[in-house]
Amino acid sequence: MSMETQPVAAPPMARAPADSWTLQWTPVIAGALAAAAVSSILISFAMSVGLGVSSTAPTWRDASVALWILSGLYLVLQALISFGCGGYIAGRLRAPHGLAESEETEKRDGLHGVASWSLAVVLGATLAVLGATAATRPNALSAPQIANEPSALSYELDHLFRSPRRAPSPDLAPARSEAGRILLTASSHSGVSADDRTYLVQLVTGTTGLAAPDAERRVDGVIAAAKSAISRTRAGTVILAFSVATALLLGAVAAWAAAESGGRHRDGRPVTGWMLHANRFSRRRDMWRRPMSMPE
Repeated sequence: MSMETQPVAAPPMARAPADSWTLQWTPVIAGALAAAAVSSILISFAMSVGLGVSSTAPTWRDASVALWILSGLYLVLQALISFGCGGYIAGRLRAPHGLAESEETEKRDGLHGVASWSLAVVLGATLAVLGATAATRPNALSAPQIANEPSALSYELDHLFRSPRRAPSPDLAPARSEAGRILLTASSHSGVSADDRTYLVQLVTGTTGLAAPDAERRVDGVIAAAKSAISRTRAGTVILAFSVATALLLGAVAAWAAAESGGRHRDGRPVTGWMLHANRFSRRRDMWRRPMSMPE
């Protein structure tokens, strides 16, 4: 008498484990490129509508504090959107290892999102440095820049050496540079010293041909304008630095959270509310598929 053996159901095979410190560079690079592209588009749009965070132009120095704050908030918003998109792509494209329900999977997805954020930041900083270097490099189509002249005080220097009697001369470059360095001391605690003020009056008198009283009034007005311009430029720089630091910090958080959401979407797990539209579209697409014919 032979006994029949009942088949034993094999447990479901789990996905093969891998090293927890291993990064999959294809999702990371794809997420970083996507984040850099979205960030470039949003920043270009902001510059086109006048939401630049900082500028040395005289028109920007006359802008209100509300515009500065709005520009900083927009910088934070674009960081959340761009890095969130990059983190989601990194988590969505990552090939999972181990059980889908484990916390280790979510941690790896989040680490891939942060890795894409890091690569996007390095890529954006490199492109910004290269663009600034190319923009400041003199060429045949642009006039050579005046050496050592503060760009934030170019308008004040133009007003200081303005003369209706004489045409502008390139020989003013050393005088403008020296006057610019003196005007930079206007924002210090002691301000422009009496000797420097007297020297500026003599320099303006000899360069423009103005009388001594007119030159003194012009120098005093330019010193006050330079102090105000330096203060507003310094405030814009502080807002820019704080906005960039806040945007990068919140961008890392957004990349981590978006990568975890992308991993849940990849594994078919419940996702957050902002991703329900994608699942609804997937369900509608499945509903419109033609049903397979039953075998006779």
